[in-house]
Amino acid sequence: MESQYSAASIEQKWQKIWADQKLDQTLDTTEKPKFYALSMFPYPSGSLHMGHVRNYTITDVIARLKRMQGYRVLHPMGWDAFGLPAENAAIDRGIAPLLWTYQNVAQMREQLQQLGLSVDWDREVTTCSPDYYHWTQWLFLQFFQAGLAYQKESAVNWDPIDQTVLANEQVDNEGRSWRSGAVVERKLLRQWFLKITDYAEQLLNDLDKLPGWPERVRIMQANWIGKSTGAYLEFSVKGSNEKIAVFTTRPDTVYGVTYVVLAPEHPLTPKVTTSERQEAVEAFIKEVAGQTEIERTAEDRPKRGTLTGGMAINPFNGAEIPILIADYVLYEYGTGAVMGVPAHDVRDFKFAKENNLPIKVVIVPDDADNPDLELTQAYTEAGMMVNSELFTGMKSTQGKDAIVQFAENEGYGKARIQYRLRDWLISRQRYWGCPIPIIHCPSCGTVAVPESDLPVLLPDDVEFSGRGPSPLAKLDHWVNVPCPSCGKPAKRETDTMDTFIDSSWYFLRFTDAKNTEKPFDLEKVNDWMAVNQYVGGIEHAILHLLYSRFFTKVLRDRGLLNFDEPFERLLTQGMVQGMTYKNPKTGKYIPSSQVNANDLKDPETGEPLEVFYEKMSKSKYNGVEPHQVIGKYGIDTARMFILFKAPPEKDLEWDDADVEGQFRFLNRVWRIVAEYIEKKPAKIKSSEISKPEKDLRRATHIAIKEVSDDLEDEYQFNTAVSELMKLSNAINEAKCYDSAVYKESVETLLILLAPFAPHLAEELWHTLGYTDSIHHQNWPKVDPSALEVDEITLVIQIMGKTRGTIQVPSSADKQALEQYARNSEVAQRHLEGKEIKKVIVVPGKLVNFVVAG
Repeated sequence: MESQYSAASIEQKWQKIWADQKLDQTLDTTEKPKFYALSMFPYPSGSLHMGHVRNYTITDVIARLKRMQGYRVLHPMGWDAFGLPAENAAIDRGIAPLLWTYQNVAQMREQLQQLGLSVDWDREVTTCSPDYYHWTQWLFLQFFQAGLAYQKESAVNWDPIDQTVLANEQVDNEGRSWRSGAVVERKLLRQWFLKITDYAEQLLNDLDKLPGWPERVRIMQANWIGKSTGAYLEFSVKGSNEKIAVFTTRPDTVYGVTYVVLAPEHPLTPKVTTSERQEAVEAFIKEVAGQTEIERTAEDRPKRGTLTGGMAINPFNGAEIPILIADYVLYEYGTGAVMGVPAHDVRDFKFAKENNLPIKVVIVPDDADNPDLELTQAYTEAGMMVNSELFTGMKSTQGKDAIVQFAENEGYGKARIQYRLRDWLISRQRYWGCPIPIIHCPSCGTVAVPESDLPVLLPDDVEFSGRGPSPLAKLDHWVNVPCPSCGKPAKRETDTMDTFIDSSWYFLRFTDAKNTEKPFDLEKVNDWMAVNQYVGGIEHAILHLLYSRFFTKVLRDRGLLNFDEPFERLLTQGMVQGMTYKNPKTGKYIPSSQVNANDLKDPETGEPLEVFYEKMSKSKYNGVEPHQVIGKYGIDTARMFILFKAPPEKDLEWDDADVEGQFRFLNRVWRIVAEYIEKKPAKIKSSEISKPEKDLRRATHIAIKEVSDDLEDEYQFNTAVSELMKLSNAINEAKCYDSAVYKESVETLLILLAPFAPHLAEELWHTLGYTDSIHHQNWPKVDPSALEVDEITLVIQIMGKTRGTIQVPSSADKQALEQYARNSEVAQRHLEGKEIKKVIVVPGKLVNFVVAG
């Protein structure tokens, strides 16, 4: 056996052997219980970072553990490969998105394989491959056939110079286009949507079926769905048959409505605008069009609006109230209109004050002396209704139901449940995405591409200029096709799908990744799903998880699978943070290589630097390249550090000293095995085991118990690694090389270590003479008898003060413990000449002598 631990040669050697042996191939048998371990699949950027390493290491430990615990494990990997960066690369580098993407996939696959992940690469999927997006299109048609995919006009980000639609990520924080630098406008465009709102109630209620998810993620999802119970009310437009619909959760305040606000892009806006106000309204609409949705709804921004000149009529009291448009009301939210109750809504109060609009009090505290006092701020609590005609004097909590009932009886409105959730806009006016399999025919309307014609392939004769509409819309030979229904000239849909579509079902494809006849086999998907453990970043806590849950429920209702939720348990791992140096005056980040550790100042200005941990980023010069760490210490050390440094759900602060510490630990394990091989006799002794051997066996089975407990439910890898260190220390101290107990302890240490440091454990296992993989060994079980102790340490106290300890049999009862204590040298020395008044015995812990005087 080599005297020195050489990580590089060992890791390369075993990765090749494992690949040749197909060690990590998924078992087809159903005789074993299944376990599906899945990391959120990466975008193939071409570069692996420490966040990736942490995510995939966590999942790999779980997968390896479950195999050793007797499960058949599905642990796949794939690529979320469509998306904007590839199209940007085509523009910037003059390289086809397909070529750029597959180059990155090859590079990242090689990097991932260097991590020693026990991934079944035979099930690899790439979302931009026709054999994957064929079925993405097929699934889209399932939604279309179910009436869950439709087109409508929607506001989009519009670049007025390039004359193209921009995704939110193409708009910078100043509201400018990343392409042209133009101020982005909001424009109505016909777009494709999926009707996720039809499943809002299910998506909300079924969060209760996910106790294995972090509570904060379930709360985030519930808040995003945003269920509100209230009333749908209609305000007539004066001099017109039009009505303005609003939704309110406070129908008890309806007598306090002093104005109505429309979204600037609301279809009623031009209809209610008078000729006198037309110029001002059009100017305001143009100004608002240059604002992003985030800017319009930000809490810290002033709420701006303008009068349309139109008037609405409050049906409850006949009051004529002005109609305004305002930037904070969005057409896509709710009804696109709100009723203004400034006395009882914080936002409305501020808006009314800024725009000199009337404020009418209709709810007061139960103990209010004068309900007509002028408010200094909105009163938003429950109370007594005032100035509300026949409802005056009623408690507002009762008034809500009474007002709704009155509205229903009079035809003014009705009770309604509304959700913050909006239908999912999936249209993208760009090339590198899954084509929407729809054809638009002047005679037949919107026609689905026949299943036999799938996939609709992306053409490769495309020019990328970054100007004008989607490259697909410029390809006449691709766009112009006969209608599948009538044969007349028709046009393909040129929008591609949001990449969230691709990631909303990939976990289903992994269960049957090579199927060419359907997206997945019913029996296989029902066998493997749900994912038992899903691991990924908290940044995906809302949209990706929500869309995946939605997809699952729709496909269940289409008879394609038989379960309700895709992910049984969710682990959202923390970020990897690096030491960061920043000049607080200039906001400039300084590379660590330019910083003097003894004089933390900006090398250019001499100003003091802030030093703190922050998420690793190239722009902050605080990243650590995985290949550098692997090159110096090996992947097993990197894995051990990542698992040991912090619990998986917490942020991890990178520290080179702690990496070095884990490298020293693995070297210690190497030396333990090397010494054992060198010094063990040809024959193991068979005599009764000694006390040191009993202590070692106890330490071994304590480690089995503690590590096993740490790897259940909460996955406390950091404390599990600590237990491995304790066991290595116990083995080091025992050095009873000729004992069967020592052999058991060394082998147990390696087996427990195997999920964490798979290469080192495999090498040492084979060095001990075994030929089968350590990863095929059964996870050790605790022997309860080994945990029993023959002796305990008994504390001797005099008047409550500890004077010493003695070793006594663990089986001793109270009477025997008192006698052992009385006979001890400690007690006799301190009790000499003193009268014992009382003896207090705490079994298993102490004996306290109370003496006179």
